[in-house]
Amino acid sequence: MSELSVNHLLGIKYLNKKDIKLIFETADHFKEVINRPIKKVPSLRDITIANLFFENSTRTKLSFELAEKRLSADVLNFSSAQSSVKKGETLIDTVNNILSMKVDMVVMRHPNPGAGVFLSKHVKASIINAGDGAHEHPTQALLDSYSIREKLGEVKGKKIVIVGDILHSRVALSNIFALQLQGAEVMVCGPKTLLPKYIGKLGVKVETDLRKALNWCDVANMLRVQNERMDISYFPSTREYTQQFGVTKALLNSLDKKITIMHPGPINRGVEITSDVADSDQAIILDQVQNGVAVRMAVIYLLASKIKQ
Repeated sequence: MSELSVNHLLGIKYLNKKDIKLIFETADHFKEVINRPIKKVPSLRDITIANLFFENSTRTKLSFELAEKRLSADVLNFSSAQSSVKKGETLIDTVNNILSMKVDMVVMRHPNPGAGVFLSKHVKASIINAGDGAHEHPTQALLDSYSIREKLGEVKGKKIVIVGDILHSRVALSNIFALQLQGAEVMVCGPKTLLPKYIGKLGVKVETDLRKALNWCDVANMLRVQNERMDISYFPSTREYTQQFGVTKALLNSLDKKITIMHPGPINRGVEITSDVADSDQAIILDQVQNGVAVRMAVIYLLASKIKQ
């Protein structure tokens, strides 16, 4: 059997093309499983997984938990708000205490970039990064690419624009790495204040005119404005942002072609996209959510098979 080239999923930048292909082929199998009447497989009956979330999360946390349970793993859920971290316990101590309970794998979301990499060097468990600060969110990028592959047949050669708050987005960075690895063309679009200075060095096109970006692309991945990561104001008002960078049904209908709309969630309806766009047949937002479970099952299964060796 093929196996991943890595022992952890810390970021897309550590993966190669074969890894992504293997994850997607495995996800195809699990997608078929989760559409059966009995949605469970006994693959990971002897594996224990701890979900450590040091930041709020709804979709990612539920998606990982469901993926783990579908694989019959034992699951521990940890939320830092109710933990000894509040009493000053360090990250390594927290994790080592959890690992002493014989945990094999840790899924972690953390506000500090690089927290997963740091942890992987200090503890004996397979680490999956469920988002580290504004750095990477690898499983989101994988499920986004998987959803594009499902909708358009392949990712290679497709034109994808990522619109919105690129500066604070871990989804944007992971998506850029994943899409380029698969041979897609990538553009970013947003207010100049929300585009990082280094963005051009990543080999992406940069556009500040939304209509031009939408006419160029096959797929638009709409990001929300991450107000919780902003300590200053990056644009005059939400209303002005929406006027310049919000996608409406009228705007979509006025384009030269029919494009696909994606969103990693949570959606701020009426800000980056209107409700009639989010609920339209051009949006694959709920497909992304469903695919997220299959892709996360694939990642967990492939990493677990390396633990068992």
